[in-house]
Amino acid sequence: MSDRALSDPITMRLPVDVLTEIEEIAAISNRSRSWVFVRALKAYLASEGREIIELAQAKRDLDAGKGTELDAIIDEVEAIAKGAAA
Repeated sequence: MSDRALSDPITMRLPVDVLTEIEEIAAISNRSRSWVFVRALKAYLASEGREIIELAQAKRDLDAGKGTELDAIIDEVEAIAKGAAA
């Protein structure tokens, strides 16, 4: 048995078609439904979920004055481009 810490059980309602696919994947891979759920959630968290968190952090940073004005970035890019063209 794994020493991994587990949460309390949760209850969730799913569309029947989603649950059917989860059960089919679990049966084919000889795994539990929980295993399939965790894998699916980890994949979501690694992509779209991570993006949501990063965008929220960026907004907090901007609200805290940690951003750079777009005009300053454009000026810097133009200066680099002019230097590269010379």
